[in-house]
Amino acid sequence: MMPRRIAAALCAVACLGFAAPAVAACTPPAAPDAAAKPAKPALPAKGPCVDAKPGTTGCLGWEGYTYNDEIRAYNEKAQAFGKAAQAYVDRLNAYVKASADYAQCEVKTLQ
Repeated sequence: MMPRRIAAALCAVACLGFAAPAVAACTPPAAPDAAAKPAKPALPAKGPCVDAKPGTTGCLGWEGYTYNDEIRAYNEKAQAFGKAAQAYVDRLNAYVKASADYAQCEVKTLQ
């Protein structure tokens, strides 16, 4: 017959393996889709007559008005791009946080 101390120690060691709580599986996060990255709008080309002095040969004057319209359209696209870019950055930051959480989960499985 085993002494009580040895039996208690053996049970404690053996029982720990069965009584330990199950560790949840760590799930790696999914990175945001790179195809969802918004494209920056291109600045309109500035023609040679846009900054020309009135009466410059070959420049009729309407080029400046057209360029201003193109700039207004660009500004609207740039504003929409800013919002879309911020949303994409938010998704990237959430991915970084989820990656850190995942790494911590994996560390805990080793303890």
